[in-house]
Amino acid sequence: MDGLDAAAPVLGVARSVTGRRWVWRLGDARTGLGIAQRLGVAEVVGRLLAGRGVGVEDAGHFLEPTLRVLLPDPSSLADMDAAADRLARAVRAGERVAVFGDYDVDGACAGALIVGFLRDLGCEVLPYVPDRLKEGYGPNAPAIAALCDAGATLIVCVDCGIAAHAALEAARGRADVVVLDHHKAEGPPPPVLAAVNPNRLDCRSGLRHVCAATVAFLAAVATVRSLRRAGWFARMGEPNLLGLLDLVALATVCDVMPLTGLNRALVAQGLKVMARRERPGIAALLEVAGSRDAPTAHTLGFVLGPRINASGRIAEPDLGLRLLLCDDPVEARAMAERLDAVNRRRQEVEGEVLGAAFAEAERQAEAGRPVLLVCGAGWHPGVVGIVAGRLRERFNRPACVAGLAGGIAKGSGRSVPGVDLGAAVIAARQAGLLETGGGHAMAAGFSYLAERQEAVHAFLSERLAHAAALPAAADLLVEGALGVPAATADLAREVERLAPFGPGNEEPVFAIARARVVRADRVGREGATVRAIVEGEGGGRLKTITFRAKDGPLAQLLLAGDRVPLHLCGHLRAERWNDEVTACLQVVDAAPAGAR
Repeated sequence: MDGLDAAAPVLGVARSVTGRRWVWRLGDARTGLGIAQRLGVAEVVGRLLAGRGVGVEDAGHFLEPTLRVLLPDPSSLADMDAAADRLARAVRAGERVAVFGDYDVDGACAGALIVGFLRDLGCEVLPYVPDRLKEGYGPNAPAIAALCDAGATLIVCVDCGIAAHAALEAARGRADVVVLDHHKAEGPPPPVLAAVNPNRLDCRSGLRHVCAATVAFLAAVATVRSLRRAGWFARMGEPNLLGLLDLVALATVCDVMPLTGLNRALVAQGLKVMARRERPGIAALLEVAGSRDAPTAHTLGFVLGPRINASGRIAEPDLGLRLLLCDDPVEARAMAERLDAVNRRRQEVEGEVLGAAFAEAERQAEAGRPVLLVCGAGWHPGVVGIVAGRLRERFNRPACVAGLAGGIAKGSGRSVPGVDLGAAVIAARQAGLLETGGGHAMAAGFSYLAERQEAVHAFLSERLAHAAALPAAADLLVEGALGVPAATADLAREVERLAPFGPGNEEPVFAIARARVVRADRVGREGATVRAIVEGEGGGRLKTITFRAKDGPLAQLLLAGDRVPLHLCGHLRAERWNDEVTACLQVVDAAPAGAR
């Protein structure tokens, strides 16, 4: 790719069929070559690493991330030592411990990790997940009091609790409280025995971009260390902490944490654990979903995550947690089938909300609002976060979606890189515009009185006014140009070396010039996926697949059948079937090539 004009649109595409401009993402060619020579990898791997800002000295650790190198000392987190010592004391005394979690994937994984860890060490554990509709997010005083009434002498809040000052007062004098959270904190932490949160204002750990399951894992590491110092393991074997990494990986991907540094190592190692399918709940869910290949980050984010999330959104709030804790394969299979059915229902509910939300969001986007805020009567609160994500993708703006009931709007928001929605939502609550509100940079939850709709929208728009400068569709970053004959299985396998892919380490996008569609058809449930065979000008054929195409512009272009040349952009992947490996391009964008 030497000699390319980095400022010119890739293949001249200034506006694709989805409205995006294709731009180069090029690393330093000399650095890429140096990486390839130092590590003995293909030059394309070196170039891709250089494009991610990886230097020659760090490239080896990037390709082979290990916890031995990247795992921090848990004690770097404020209050961690106090939390670990209290957990260790509960283990030594065989106390009854309550674990108060959240109903999303991170909450379910963090909860399953701590519950399973303490049970393996001999504690009696009472898990608790609040009902989204009846109790809302986070600890509430009646639930905390009920756990104390049930005999809990220690309450561990996972993926929640950092802002629950009033609710946690219900435990005062009855049970100690340990918080393991990662959401943005404001002001001092709650007055509990320990509040471990890398986003505490006084925490200097540098771990602000980890999920709650990672905080829980580090708490388990610190607790084992405390028990080891006390000589506890002289009478029993130490727990297998590495076996918990499947939960950490699942939570990290589904909570959209950046896959760099520690997170990258946790997900890479967690995928290896998950590939052994030793956790009956995850094995059953993979089987029900028809996922038989080795899991990838895509499997976690698009196969497992939505099904576990579905229970907390529109069904039993603790079903995902119970599945992750289940050790009976037959029972796990039954729960996995229930989750799969609930997820299908969730998709139907989501579809009912999406159309109306999209129409209003389009009006706001055309009016130049930097933040989208849409609200509808009866919109199910369990799907508003997903709909917000869809609007964010479509309009490249922070998007907030709320359901209105009883004069109260309850909703969720999703943001774009560089726009801190969580901080803006917290500021709106502090200004008295919201009844509740919190979150982190990329996601937030909130509620407000219906009559404050425009005031809330105006506040968020003013606070995040810089988002108005964002283009209507995010630029598509392209890292290489290929002819069809060059898009081989060998190249796809080389690209795989950079996995796991996600925020901070996006899957490389390649452009293929002037390909002609030979055959195209719809596949999958409801025909939402388009499968096509394309032919290059210089010969050769390549399989392509386009997910979530439905009747959008990509589907229309690929299914047109007139064999006009197209420029395609997508991810080059290696497909495995019966020991045969072939290349497939997952198309993410396209543009008519025009006459030559």
